[in-house]
Amino acid sequence: FISFAERAATEHNIAVGRYVIMPDHVHLFVRGDAEFQLTRWISLLKQCLGKQIVRTFPNDPLWQRGFFDHVLRSNESYSEKWNYVRENPVRAGLVENADEWPYAGEIVTIDRA
Repeated sequence: FISFAERAATEHNIAVGRYVIMPDHVHLFVRGDAEFQLTRWISLLKQCLGKQIVRTFPNDPLWQRGFFDHVLRSNESYSEKWNYVRENPVRAGLVENADEWPYAGEIVTIDRA
């Protein structure tokens, strides 16, 4: 996942900021330029990751169709959404503290200014 995100940044000017990968879904904070097509990018992400996942879990279903997105309009919204998203593993009973979840982090800092 991280190598896909880093390649997106260098080759396509797409920034993947914070992320949380859950057992059945993923949360991403993404920024693109004016020509960025989120639907196309998500499709490519699913294809790329899907190929890797199938090698490990060949009989498990991978992705639901489509995705849900939400445009963040302010720094306050960004931090509020991040605080909610990063607590997902705690709410799911996977860890006691969000800092213990190993599948979360920040690849690049997305400047909201």
